[in-house]
Amino acid sequence: MEAQEQTQPAVRKADDMPADNRRGGDVRTLLSPKTVGSASGFMGVATIPSGDWISEHYHPYSEEFIYVCSGTLTADLDGEPQEVNGGEALYIPMNVKHRLKNEGSEDAFIVFHLGPLAPRPDAGHVDTEERHS
Repeated sequence: MEAQEQTQPAVRKADDMPADNRRGGDVRTLLSPKTVGSASGFMGVATIPSGDWISEHYHPYSEEFIYVCSGTLTADLDGEPQEVNGGEALYIPMNVKHRLKNEGSEDAFIVFHLGPLAPRPDAGHVDTEERHS
């Protein structure tokens, strides 16, 4: 998807956005430079089924903000577990390695936002483990 220049407010529906399952879960980027022409960050949603996880990674240029809408996550932050329940938010500073695990019995549904943007899309996300199906 090419970057889209956006000069007006925009609405995006999660069901209309492609799912990214490469790192685990069902991740959908809603508002980003590619989808709406944003210049300072991007946001999306993710569903992490019971027993699933999003593999460990970090962001060298961005802070990450996560709000757990429903379910419960265990966030491994530089190897230290932190439980985050529905109705709670989690702040992840730049360069903190994190893995999001759902050890509960119901799907976890989250909203995430990252900012500022990396200088290039390929520099914004650094994987520290491979996800094997």
